[in-house]
Amino acid sequence: MKSEAEWREQLTPAEYHVLREAGTERAYTGEYTDTKTIGVYECRACGVELFRSDTKFDSHCGWPSFDDAITDAVDLIEDRTHGMVRTEVRCRNCGSHLGHLFEGEGYTAKNQRYCINSISMRLEPIEP
Repeated sequence: MKSEAEWREQLTPAEYHVLREAGTERAYTGEYTDTKTIGVYECRACGVELFRSDTKFDSHCGWPSFDDAITDAVDLIEDRTHGMVRTEVRCRNCGSHLGHLFEGEGYTAKNQRYCINSISMRLEPIEP
């Protein structure tokens, strides 16, 4: 594991804020919000594969949404900040904050929405 000083050296200030301080990028500003590119989304901090593009869907919430994560790629943690009870999504490999999981909204058959900050990921395109 890296020290916080090492993370600060590796990440931009905006990346550090989201990934290491559990921040959130502003809605509709992320580079992957509307992306339809086929590929795999990796953790921007450590490069581990997190989500596949075939699980991405349009929720119109302002952040990329997925209805499933790659098996064993993320940890789900109860988050009681800001007067709410939510489920935080973190990279299982490096512990970086990715976003939140919401269930019961009815967007997909899996009935779950991984609401993920674009800045926490990097898309590795795959040729169709």
